[in-house]
Amino acid sequence: MNARIRLGMVGGGEGAFIGVVHRMAARLDGEYELLAGALSSTPEKAQRSGLALGLDPARVYADFEAMARAEARRRDGIEAVAIVTPNHMHAPAALAFLKRGIHVICDKPLATSLKQARSLKAAAERAGVVFAVTYNYSGYAMVRHARAMVAAGEIGRVRVVQVEYPQEWLTEPLEQTGQKQAEWRTDPARSGAGGSVGDIGTHAFHLAGFVSGLAVTEISAELTSFVAGRRLDDNVQIMLRYENGARGSLWACQVAPGNENGLRLRIFGDKGGLEWAQEQPDQLKWSSFGQPPRIVTRGSGGANAAAARVTRIPAGHPEGYLEAFATIYREAAAAIRARQAGEPIPGDCMVPTLDDGLQGMAFIEAAVASSKANARWTKLKG
Repeated sequence: MNARIRLGMVGGGEGAFIGVVHRMAARLDGEYELLAGALSSTPEKAQRSGLALGLDPARVYADFEAMARAEARRRDGIEAVAIVTPNHMHAPAALAFLKRGIHVICDKPLATSLKQARSLKAAAERAGVVFAVTYNYSGYAMVRHARAMVAAGEIGRVRVVQVEYPQEWLTEPLEQTGQKQAEWRTDPARSGAGGSVGDIGTHAFHLAGFVSGLAVTEISAELTSFVAGRRLDDNVQIMLRYENGARGSLWACQVAPGNENGLRLRIFGDKGGLEWAQEQPDQLKWSSFGQPPRIVTRGSGGANAAAARVTRIPAGHPEGYLEAFATIYREAAAAIRARQAGEPIPGDCMVPTLDDGLQGMAFIEAAVASSKANARWTKLKG
């Protein structure tokens, strides 16, 4: 067996939600060993967090620059780093490790601007390393099944793409209570120009493109802040025009009472349609034109090879968010091992890349620009 990939983490200290998720995902398939971290902007909190995780105190750093320098000098230094900070720190942290030839696994959105994202792409190309972006919803087995169906032409030529991601958690001004997650996500200095459009809209955007296999050429967007005093959007409604002439719409909302994580995708072609919901991830609705709709489940004989490849447990045992996230880490590991061996990245490795991150940033910037121009149709910049 290959030795586990030596992993570091920037961010994700005590009180951080997504850092815990990344660590569980990295552990699930036994591909990584967490050895170092710059876990908080506060040195005392960073040390407490490292102690709680069982890290060597000498490898718990006060900041990511110190960590990148020190780990690059060690013979047993980290080979990859997970960046799980608020958005404004993604690019600076990633650049520190890219300069030292360390592979990067970064949370989304990639940066706070398209310009920053492009600088990351240039740095990654110079370094020759893997740069994965955790659009984790693409890791679900039935999402992979749907993608393979579309690619095989089973629903025909795609005509309509509908994707939505409603939540309720910001229905009230939670950021005014000091709640950490709400506070930074509604702060333009830390989140970037997009609120809900960057936080969950990018997930919906990536999922639609991942399954449909189509690129969006231009959008018409309306961003709204419904909660008084909120500085970033908490609701976004976007019309989409695709490269093949298909049309679509995207709704992302964090002020929709009754919705927890209601990510849902529907794709319709001239031969049939597909529907998938994140809260029932093991099921895919398949409607062939002129035939009764049927439900394909992850563990059934109807699931295709693309779904089976990322399935871990037998039918009737639900797989969900953590397993999908772990699939991204497992495929990032496959890409890293291939790069280390000087071999091509396996063709069935679908880990989201820097290009996916760039598309997400182009989407955010186009949405913000379109909304400011009264929903004017706006092209996505490459």
